[in-house]
Amino acid sequence: MASLLPFSLPKLNIIKASSSSTTATATTLSTPESLEDKFGKKGIKFLESNNTPFVELTVRNGSSLRLQIPNAHVTSYKPKVFWKDDGFEEILYTVPGGGGADSRGGIGLVLNDASESGSKGSLLSGSEWTVKDVDSDAIDALQVELSCTAGTLDITYVITLYPVSIATAVIVKNTGRKAVTLTSAILSHLRSKKRAATAIQGLQSCSYCTHPPLSSPFEILSPAEAMKTEDPGLFAFFYEPEKKPGSWTLQDVPITILKHKLSRVYAAPPKERLKDVYNTPPSKYETIDQGRKLFFRVIRMGYEDIYVSSPGSFSQKYGKDYFICTGPASMLVPVVVNPGEEWRGAQIIEHDNLT
Repeated sequence: MASLLPFSLPKLNIIKASSSSTTATATTLSTPESLEDKFGKKGIKFLESNNTPFVELTVRNGSSLRLQIPNAHVTSYKPKVFWKDDGFEEILYTVPGGGGADSRGGIGLVLNDASESGSKGSLLSGSEWTVKDVDSDAIDALQVELSCTAGTLDITYVITLYPVSIATAVIVKNTGRKAVTLTSAILSHLRSKKRAATAIQGLQSCSYCTHPPLSSPFEILSPAEAMKTEDPGLFAFFYEPEKKPGSWTLQDVPITILKHKLSRVYAAPPKERLKDVYNTPPSKYETIDQGRKLFFRVIRMGYEDIYVSSPGSFSQKYGKDYFICTGPASMLVPVVVNPGEEWRGAQIIEHDNLT
């Protein structure tokens, strides 16, 4: 049975998007002008770049995000992280493509076919997102709701911006007569200043194994590239090569340095999940950018796994800054959405750098 998850957190309380008249007649408007006329309000602005419509959200303290509408790709998130007037930092790593809508990195939703008859790849290929609704709360919380259809699936994607956090939530409803099996993730490519000063913490005592990421239109490193080994160099002290895929290890340190190349899934092994009681990965962990002295907390909801990867020396081909890819996922055990049922998952990235 699909996991049903109400989107509510002690601190965040994601706004419930309106589902009145717009539910029955989801808009087909696509030009920035028409979107601005229908949905524009203080803090929510519809624009166009390289013939691609996007929406920009800006809350009261100046934190902002940019979302490409046709592919639901969050390409920029600039929260206020320092008290000074210009104390905003871009935390997403986005690689621009040849056109407006084919950029990579950022925050991307992944929904892939995992049926036994053979994977057909992304369920979102060929689907175009449209704006279904927007909502706001005194410009301290702004929300955009997108929708699209993929076969028998009605998919809703809700992006919400707060002064110190961003939430991305997906709802998948099966309107067909057969169960749908899928793998999913919300993967964030986070920028950091120094390769040797990039890390995660909060996953101690969690099981993990080497595993490729899900294939995605937003990937910077493909699954094959993510699994390639690298030469750690002459001065790679305490370097340990990654274990072979399928070999499970227990995280025995509180902080994992992400200087070298790795691709991991932190999760309960599938065999363990057959038991009545088993250890699950933490619901939250922190990313560390010691170069900029920034810490971000990643919270998962609905998803069973946590994906973490770092490019190591491979990052040099994409620019001077370093980046990691991480986020909640359902990779090892696919999600089964039965006819008439819904499945929900969400990621929240929050910070307290201002305190």
